[in-house]
Amino acid sequence: MAQHFTYYYLSRTKLVAPLLLFRISKHTLFCSVSQTFHQTPSLPSQCHSSPHPSLPQFIELLKRVSHSSSPASESITLLDQSGLQPNRDLICSAIWALREEWKAAFVAFNWGNCYDDEKVCNLMIWVLGTHAKFSTAWSLIRDMHRSSISTREAMLIMIDRYVAANNCSKAIQTFHFMDKFRLTVDQEACHALLNALCKHGNVEEAEEFMLANKKLFPLETKSFNIILNGWCNITNDVFEAKRVWREMSTYCITPDATSYSHMISCFSKIGNLFDSLRFYDEMKKRGWVPGIEVYNSLVYVLTRENCLKEAIKLIDKMKEEGLQPESATFNSMICPLCEVGKLAHARIILNTMVKENLSPTVETYHAFFEITDYPETLEFLSKMQDSGLGPREDSFLIILVKFLKLKQHANAVKIWMEMKKYDVVPSCMHYKTMVEGLVTCRWFIKARDFYEEMISNGCSEDPKLNMLFQKELVESGDKGKQYVRKANRDKSQYFEMQKSLRRLKRELVVKKHEK
Repeated sequence: MAQHFTYYYLSRTKLVAPLLLFRISKHTLFCSVSQTFHQTPSLPSQCHSSPHPSLPQFIELLKRVSHSSSPASESITLLDQSGLQPNRDLICSAIWALREEWKAAFVAFNWGNCYDDEKVCNLMIWVLGTHAKFSTAWSLIRDMHRSSISTREAMLIMIDRYVAANNCSKAIQTFHFMDKFRLTVDQEACHALLNALCKHGNVEEAEEFMLANKKLFPLETKSFNIILNGWCNITNDVFEAKRVWREMSTYCITPDATSYSHMISCFSKIGNLFDSLRFYDEMKKRGWVPGIEVYNSLVYVLTRENCLKEAIKLIDKMKEEGLQPESATFNSMICPLCEVGKLAHARIILNTMVKENLSPTVETYHAFFEITDYPETLEFLSKMQDSGLGPREDSFLIILVKFLKLKQHANAVKIWMEMKKYDVVPSCMHYKTMVEGLVTCRWFIKARDFYEEMISNGCSEDPKLNMLFQKELVESGDKGKQYVRKANRDKSQYFEMQKSLRRLKRELVVKKHEK
């Protein structure tokens, strides 16, 4: 729950500038491949916790071999002649390091002949599934089955990867297919499927599956909590969350502490202070002890609704009940304060946080990046570096969008130069953000420079950006025609005026002679 509550805060940051094609949400910024990896059942963290000393040399060799057109047998021979010994730690480290390049990772797996190692197989299946190489992954699962190695976790990984690939039907089919491998399709497996569906936003499909299979898997609190978590913390749909809460009563399912935590979290996100406190009181009356995540939610909604003093008092109450505030607790105040531009108050909370011996997190710094001016942004970039948390690519993305949204294109360009000082390599998203923002600010020459640099650095051309430049050319051409028409009109008016003056002079001369 704490993880999902933290998830919420960055999703609330308003980072969309005019003409920007993307929406930076917490799911985009922080749900990295490694986080997804750890959330997947049974994947062995020890496989990539301590890199092997020969890893750099091995990775370079694997990349060269995987890009070669030589037969697989020659590639294996080349690896055999490298002097490296295929041990489990080296293979695991290589597969994890090459998780973005599945071919090279699979070469390492085959060379290490790890078909009898369940954990290494699971890691390789996750990599293959992440790249939608499901046929290869299924071949590996069948090999595991023939070798009498348990495929239960591998099947759960496949379910998760199918859902991640937006193929819910295949995920459900895989779930029902587990018995073909003589696996027990129990309540735990059902929960794994529901979690996978909800985690990737398919909450409606998860709920339908739960209710359709209630005879095989009796409805109970934990299943409903998974669905509640989906509506409350993944899709943030309070109306659906309320509906599920009522259905729990219909099915005689008693809510537990987790159920209340999800609902309080959901109400706090939309600023519903009344229902947040109502559910908190009801939770305590039923004998459930609120956890740290409940207090974080309440601290957030109190701060958001301009009740900062009450939020601070609630933290004192937490301490009285034996709960120690965490970084997320103070972030629950800092983030809403930054959202409404109360920088001074947010700084006070940050100082209090440090006095409590709690370290600021990435979310803390990102919240401040949302409202600081240029000098203050440099200050927090330096602090973030000193704390060992970055700054990272997404940190600069937040800052660039902020300045471009404020039409401070000069500061955005300065920040771009700061990226080099912090050894952050601009991504295609950084370039697109700069180009679109500079076009919005009418700085076309600089936008074109960034666009040309973007293409030269290997980013593909963007149709939307091309349209923006074409529109700018058309508008410039139209303005040029307008200037020409105006000049011609002015010129014509000048000659007409000269004719009128000459005619008037002749009339005056004639009248003079007549006299």
